[in-house]
Amino acid sequence: MALQAIYLSQRDAVMAFGNIPASRIRNFSIIAHIDHGKSTLADRLLELGRLTDERTQKEQILDSMDIERERGITIKSNSASFFWRGNDGLEYLFNLIDTPGHVDFTYEVSRSLAACEGVLLLIDATQGVQAQTIANFYLALEADLMILPVINKIDLPSADIEKTRKQIEESLGLNPNDAVAVSGKTGLNVPELMQKIIDFIPAPKADATAPLRALVFDAYFDSYRGVVAKVRIFDGTVKKGDRIRFMRRGSEHSITELGISQLKLKPLNSLEAGEVGYLVTGIKNVSEIALGDTITLCENPASEPIFKIKEVKPMVFSGLFPVNGDDYEQLKEAMEKLALNDPALVYEPESSEALGFGFRVGYLGLLHMEIVQERLEREFGLYLLTTAPSVKYRVTKTNGQVIEIDNPSEYPQGDIQQVEEPYVKVSIISPAEYLGNILQLLQEKRGENSAINYLDPTTVQVIYLIPLGEMIFEFYDRLKSVTRGYATLDYELHDYRRSDLVKVDILVHGNKVDALSMIVHKSSAERRGREVINQLRKLISKHQFQIALQAAIGSKIIARENISALRKNVTAKCYGGDITRKRKLLERQKEGKKRMKMIGSVEIPQEAFLAVLKTGDTIERRDDD
Repeated sequence: MALQAIYLSQRDAVMAFGNIPASRIRNFSIIAHIDHGKSTLADRLLELGRLTDERTQKEQILDSMDIERERGITIKSNSASFFWRGNDGLEYLFNLIDTPGHVDFTYEVSRSLAACEGVLLLIDATQGVQAQTIANFYLALEADLMILPVINKIDLPSADIEKTRKQIEESLGLNPNDAVAVSGKTGLNVPELMQKIIDFIPAPKADATAPLRALVFDAYFDSYRGVVAKVRIFDGTVKKGDRIRFMRRGSEHSITELGISQLKLKPLNSLEAGEVGYLVTGIKNVSEIALGDTITLCENPASEPIFKIKEVKPMVFSGLFPVNGDDYEQLKEAMEKLALNDPALVYEPESSEALGFGFRVGYLGLLHMEIVQERLEREFGLYLLTTAPSVKYRVTKTNGQVIEIDNPSEYPQGDIQQVEEPYVKVSIISPAEYLGNILQLLQEKRGENSAINYLDPTTVQVIYLIPLGEMIFEFYDRLKSVTRGYATLDYELHDYRRSDLVKVDILVHGNKVDALSMIVHKSSAERRGREVINQLRKLISKHQFQIALQAAIGSKIIARENISALRKNVTAKCYGGDITRKRKLLERQKEGKKRMKMIGSVEIPQEAFLAVLKTGDTIERRDDD
């Protein structure tokens, strides 16, 4: 089908930018389950909007970080402005905000949605509605946005458009006739989708005469400009040179540059109500800006902010330490910069006898933890060691005092009245044939059944309540294993419940290693302790003396393994002769090892500090075992 559009060049588009009224602006996001094709569809939209051509086109163009391209996922929200001529012959300005799909980045999605009037809810025609499709649907519903269902990947042989339409109606309650069937990969029906966006998604309700209110939905640090804030203008107008105020922090700054993002920053003289762009104020201190904050003018300030900033509560905690202790200050600076555009990242200084100085870091989930560590290593050139993750427990002492513990080394000994642990509400969508395997896994994880719903005759949704501490321990890998990779997972914090928990300490050569301590349910303490000891035995190299590895609850040893001493063949030069000579050499070696045992120190490799996450034969044995 021929494209019914006349394109503007990027230069002409920027020049004509101020002539677009709010009634012809469309602000929208693309939301979906992970790997349903958000970034690929965004590529096609930008291609039609002439922001890319054959020379500049590349896959996942809005995924600007290398780690996003390699993993095939969107981690950070991104935005781009482009033009499209509708069937009425008028130019429309589209502001596209690409959002993450993984459950760990839900807060990133909700903040981006606040800057939009509508969303494209993308659904894979081969997989149908999945766990995070439903979760993101409810986020858009709560934000009171127009939801346009889009069926993607219709070019694949296994695509079932009619079945997907039926799921859209039954699972989401949306009108299946509104759904547009497209292929983000080939571009099939994407021009029709552009017109549907014009017809379906409302124009922004903007008041250019009201006091300025602009939402900061994202920000990043530029070494030349300082902090670059991505904003959506809700009311009023902002111009270069204006003096602005951040309503939450109260700090005031002058605008040195503003404009729109067309993959590259395009400077303009002003931004008006309804538009999406960026602001530069020369801020160098990253702590002066908060994502979700509202910007207003100092001369004529607004009275109410746009978006109520939610305090993001991390769910998973771990220690983060530089391998080289001299890199601590560099790590501190890197954490500050990374936290600028990741408000879910919470950290505080921590010291460990085994690892030195570092930070106790809170994350939204395990993927978030992996991404943060990888970004710190890639973008800031650091070599880091991460300890095993734990969750936040509530401990009530016998005197009534309630304390929250996210580090096992801080777990109090004695005088404990009760311990509560966080439970999460887990939603798993899977082919019905794997239901038995899923229920067995959830039972092993101390899960409580909440609901089992059939989305269609072959697809089932399982909703369970399970302890978060059990979920971060190999749950996702085992779920993928028992469902052959077909299950999808979504979860949210539900409540805290009383549990019979104990602290398991790991002793290496009689010394307690605080970074290996863990809090586990009493029924599984001995098994978990034994598993960790077995993994350490595989990871710690032999020394010149025997090393005892022990797991203990308080003073009670619940598991023990020995790493035998590295034995040098001191009798290699004895060819025959009196046997007493060989015995004398062996006895001398034995006495020497006794002396070494008293003064020797054990070298523990980096991998050992994640041994508490490993079970079974996930780590290969040493060749000499």
